[in-house]
Amino acid sequence: MIEAVTFDAGGTLIEPWPSVGQVYADVAREFGLTCSADRLTAQFRDAWALQTAFRYTRQEWAAIVRHSFAGMASVSDALFDAIYERFSAPRSWLIYDDVIPTLQKLETIGVKLAVVSNWDDRLRPLLEKLGLATYFDEILVSSLVGAHKPDKRIFHRAAESLGVRPEKILHIGDSWKEDVEGARAAGSKALRIRRSGLERDADVISLTQVTERFHQAV
Repeated sequence: MIEAVTFDAGGTLIEPWPSVGQVYADVAREFGLTCSADRLTAQFRDAWALQTAFRYTRQEWAAIVRHSFAGMASVSDALFDAIYERFSAPRSWLIYDDVIPTLQKLETIGVKLAVVSNWDDRLRPLLEKLGLATYFDEILVSSLVGAHKPDKRIFHRAAESLGVRPEKILHIGDSWKEDVEGARAAGSKALRIRRSGLERDADVISLTQVTERFHQAV
């Protein structure tokens, strides 16, 4: 019997809108720079794929942004600061259509809810601005907890904060390694959601499936 459901944030509850590259390009335009949003997105993805132990510090984000603009523009401190702050704004994020109905349903049936996300200190204020924070009993941010998924310590901290044993928790996220393997190593159940297509037969493609099957999650 599942007593609590925890969620990853990016790629599970919300996504950059309209895209990382478009946000970068929009901010760059305010600094008199014209850059391709598609190329910015592609180079951001390249930079992200190179990360093996990202700690979500401001300095690491600056390196990601510089890589994303490589060959197009030099990233001044002011430009980076503006981009960093823009991703604190609700207008730069989209809440997936299935999120609020799912949270409302789980809340109605008495399931405890939490966010367990690899992020920095901008996450809680962002979720508050988006109107999502009110649904969660706890919001655990890796950079503040001092442990990043798949480190089982952040999942154990979530269990402790919720007052629920790990085996009574279902975690949902879009990363097999960080979310599924991390949660299972901590003794919890887990499901992976794929917003852009199935990769494994057991993946869910909508959070609406969670209310139908979370009791059987393995």
